[in-house]
Formats: sequence, structure tokens, C-alpha cells
Amino acid sequence: MHPDPRPLVLSLTGITKRFGPLTANDHIDLDVRAGEIVALLGENGAGKTTLMSILFGHYIADEGTVFIAGADGQLAPLPGGSAEVALGAGIGMVHQHFALAENLTGFENIVLGTQSLWSLGLRSGTARAKIERLIADSGLAVDLDVPVARLSVGEQQRIEILKALFRDVRVLILDEPTAVLTPQEADGLFATVRKLAAKGLAVIFISHKLHEVLALCERVVVLRGGAKVADRPSAGADRAMLAELMVGRAIPARERPPSTPGAAVLSLRGVSVGAPGQRDRLEQADLDVRAGEIVGIAGVSGNGQGALAALVAGLAAARAGEARLSGVALTGADPAGRVAAQVGRIPEDRHRDGTIGALSVAENYVLETISAPENQRGGVMRRADIRARAAAAIRAYDVRCPGPDAAIRALSGGNMQKVVLARVLEREPKLVLAHQPTRGLDIGATTDVHRRLIAARGRGAAVLLISEDLDELFALSDRIAVVHAGHLSPAMDAAGLDVRTVGLMMAGHSAGEAA
Repeated sequence: MHPDPRPLVLSLTGITKRFGPLTANDHIDLDVRAGEIVALLGENGAGKTTLMSILFGHYIADEGTVFIAGADGQLAPLPGGSAEVALGAGIGMVHQHFALAENLTGFENIVLGTQSLWSLGLRSGTARAKIERLIADSGLAVDLDVPVARLSVGEQQRIEILKALFRDVRVLILDEPTAVLTPQEADGLFATVRKLAAKGLAVIFISHKLHEVLALCERVVVLRGGAKVADRPSAGADRAMLAELMVGRAIPARERPPSTPGAAVLSLRGVSVGAPGQRDRLEQADLDVRAGEIVGIAGVSGNGQGALAALVAGLAAARAGEARLSGVALTGADPAGRVAAQVGRIPEDRHRDGTIGALSVAENYVLETISAPENQRGGVMRRADIRARAAAAIRAYDVRCPGPDAAIRALSGGNMQKVVLARVLEREPKLVLAHQPTRGLDIGATTDVHRRLIAARGRGAAVLLISEDLDELFALSDRIAVVHAGHLSPAMDAAGLDVRTVGLMMAGHSAGEAA
């Protein structure tokens, strides 16, 4: 094999970072060349976030050095601990959750922080000319004069990338960049990334979507347990191989037996939720979710999924129409009533809505049923019983933690999600609301979540799956409905759909147009 003639722009040597007894990064080496697109893979807790946080200046490595090429092309050490220094040295990062001021225009977001507010008006012409050149060169077309709040998710992502390019970055880190995009928007992003790489930009691509990694990246670096376990060309690799490298074992194929749906558990007729002008609202929705089936809801974030989930969870009331659970009308906002009616909720944000970080794993495990007789007697918590049941759940769901008394905030995202999953599924609810159940999870944790949702369906539960991951929806759903701008399509047989059609419906096309 001939050596790569492209110059090095980034070199990490011996990067080590410890948090107490935990070694998050263990002597990691990584080189990235100009124009190269490199995937960084690993399970939750493998060390990816820590390594990128060191590179972007959020952390300082305990050992090792980051070298970055200067304007003369020579590598020089990068001082740690400052995102401003990292940006100034040419390293940019687009996070999964965008950092945009929604009340400002795209232009204002791009230039924000690059010049004094006093000189902004005087230099806006120069800045705009530079941004327009970047748009022409990259293909990142977007209206610069519209408030960001009015832009689509895909357009907001373009603003984020333009922010980085405006600062003349030479290394761009993309963290789960397609998590909230339609398939068509993802294809557009990949075309842009390839175009930027062809002009010499080095790209580090972080994703759990292995088919995207194989389609876009020329090299794959895999972390496991804080150490680098693989650094190889993507050519010749496949998803099964990468998954095994990530988790250290073969991932079993997912099985979804045929279903025999029963009576409707959740029924919506003409249901509207949220104010008419509200972005994330639901308008006159009809939907049935039957016992023993999984109904998937596809859509770009903010198109009405949140309103639907809030209604089912009892966090919001319908302003019009009729919602029924096992034939009983759902009236008013009543989260405790939903729990009592055997609705199990896996919330979209496990940190904000699913757990209380300061409480223990055991306390979080009984959070929704704390007043039940098995959890308290005479107003006194039955702590020994709670700890015993939490310990059993920890074993059954393979939660990697010191024990039931550990603070849940110390757990990785995947292990935190397993606690939420155990809390919901061990009650064997009639209706499972699974809202983004695997967002940010690695392939091992995702496989386990999917297996358990299919098992809930198998025992007769009705499962409402809200996900922005079309691969997940097609893998699990018996029927799929698409929500766009608050309007929910009829639920369609998943076997008769394809990703392209659903993607077009997510962008606002009717089922007939998409087909």
C-alpha cells in the first residue's frame, strides 16, 4: 500500500484522560489528513466524547499531546482547555444539539462572536460576501435573513456548518449529524461533506448509523473501553464487522415474529393538541394503536410528535377531538392517572424527563410508582424491598453501575436508558410510549432496547414508537404514520413502504406524491 501523500492536519499522540479510577481515554493515537473523512465509532462510554472534548478544548488531557497544522503546514502543539483556542487553530465542531440563537437571523448567528458588536454594521458587507462565497463553494444554500426559528432542521444544520467554515476551520467534527434529518437531507449533507473534503477540509464523523459511516467515510477508527481497538479503511468492512469491533462480540440478528393485533388500546379521533400557532402541535389526528402491534410515528423533530407524546403521557390535554385508552376517555392533563391506567412512558429526554440525577438508581427505578403499596407502608418507604427489586432489574437489564445506591447521573446514557426501560417494562403496561428510545445509544444498547420492545409487543402490549430514525421504524413497526406540520397521515402497513417514500412524506409530500 502506498503512503497517503496528503499532509497531516491533526495528530493526537498518547492521549490519556482519567476521571478518578476511570480511564476514559487510554493512550490514544489518531492522525487525520487534509481532505480525509474519518469515522469515530464506539459504544456509549467508549471514550469518543471525552476524546473530542479534549480536541475541542473542553477538557485537558492528563497525558499526551494534540498537534495541529499551522498556516505553514507545520504541526505544532495545541494548548488544551480552551474552545476559543481550538477554534482559532482551525478546529470546528457541529454538535448533535445545535447551539443557535433562534431569535437571530442565519447571518447574525454565523458572524456572532467573530467581531465586535460596534463594528458589526461597518463590516457586515465584508462578512456577507465571505458567507456567500462559502455557500457557493459548499452548496450549503440557506436564506441568511430569516430568523433561525423559522428555518427547517436541515437549514439550521447548514447554518451551524457555515458558522464553522466562516471561522476558516481545517478540521470539522460532525457529531451525529443526521439524527434529525430526513433521508433526502442526509444525502444532501453527505454531498456537501464530500465537496468540502475535496477542497481539503478534514472531517471527523461520529455516528451510530453504520450504513452512513460505510457510505461516507474512507477510514474507520473504533474505541472500546477507552482504548483504540481498530483503525482501518472502510473499504471491505461491513456493518456486522464494525458492530463486533465496537462491542467486542457478535451482535445477534434482530427477530420480529409476525403479529396478531387485538383490540385498539389507544384511539384518537379528530384530536388536536397545542395552540393553533404553536410549532409542535397536533391537528385533527386519527390513530389506533392495537394490542400486540407496534405503530411507528415518523417525522422531523418539532412537527407534532411532542404534542402526541404529551397527550399520551398525560402531560397535555386535547383541545379538540376525543382520545380513549382501552375505551375510557382521556380527559385533562393527568400523568399519575396515565400511570395508574397502565401507560408506560419512555421519554424523549432521559436526562430532563426520565430521571432525577441526584437520586439513586433504586429511587429512579420506583420514581413513577413511589406511592404504590410495594414501595411504601404508612408513608414510610420500603427501602430494602426497593433496593432488592432494583438490584434484580440491574441484573436483568445488564445495567453497568456499582449498584442500586449509585447516583444515576454517574451512569452513561445507555445505562441510564436501561434503568428507564426496566422501570417501564417490568410493570407490563398495556400501552408503551417509546419516544426516541435509542437516541444516542450504541448498537449494543439499541439492540437490547429493540428486543425488549418486540417482547412487549409479543405479550400483547400496544407500542407507540416515535422515532426520527427510519431504520429503527422499519425494523420494529407493523404500521407507520408520518407527521408533518401537525398533521398525521393514516397509519400504513410498514411492509408496503420504503425509506424514500417516508422521507418525502416527512418533508411534506402526500402519500400519493411520495409514491
